[in-house]
Amino acid sequence: MSKDDTGHDGRLLITLGFASIGILFLIYARLGGTTVTPDAVSAIERIGTAFYVMLLVALGAIAYGMYQYHKQKILKNDDSLLSVIAKITWNSKSRKIFLATFVSYGVFFALTSGTLVYQPDVIFSKHYDVTVPSAHITPCCGEIGYVPKLIVYITEQVGLQVIPINLILQIIVSYLVGLNTSVAVNAFSILKKNTGIGGIAAVTGLFIACPTCAGTFLSLFVSASGAVAFTLAITQLQTMFIAISIPLLIITPIIMARKIRNSGWSCKIES
Repeated sequence: MSKDDTGHDGRLLITLGFASIGILFLIYARLGGTTVTPDAVSAIERIGTAFYVMLLVALGAIAYGMYQYHKQKILKNDDSLLSVIAKITWNSKSRKIFLATFVSYGVFFALTSGTLVYQPDVIFSKHYDVTVPSAHITPCCGEIGYVPKLIVYITEQVGLQVIPINLILQIIVSYLVGLNTSVAVNAFSILKKNTGIGGIAAVTGLFIACPTCAGTFLSLFVSASGAVAFTLAITQLQTMFIAISIPLLIITPIIMARKIRNSGWSCKIES
């Protein structure tokens, strides 16, 4: 495949997006790791804001690159496993299943991981002495990928605690769970029997949030301030379990695509 083809099939955008995120993390780790003085706080906060703007741009590039790659695999119309996955997930039914799963799992994940915070027994403005609604960036200090944190107070009981590395992993995992679900539904329809693989993928996708679920349930038995401290304490452990689960979520649709291809299936792609 020529260099021009590589650019048009989305791989260049995907590569640039992930490379940009890695560079962002390294740059901020260098800047955010410096000694913070009262005079430097506002400057570091501006850097944190720029960090999130650039992060959103990189994620947008990756998303568009994935769309281009998906479309290109269909137009190429070969017999590769990735082409099979692209073909069976291109129809409107598959897209609706993917979108519904992506959004619902993303919300569930955000709740259980502490990204989306709901504390009905706490009034944020009184407990944390903040203005509601408001948002601020906590520019330092922490391990690479865990700063800067974005804290958003939406209502008196609902807020967001965005940690860069967790945000990226949550998007990736929600995408993979949506893809697994979409492929599994089509595999069931095509093969006319339940292989069980799709169910395993969905359960696996939910299982990876268990460390965060455990943290959420255990936090009910401590004070509000203790719950926040506990959530922060287990954040890195949660991230490790999430990252470990990603390879399985990648392998599963490939296994299902192999079964579909071996069944002699052929597809007419809707225009």
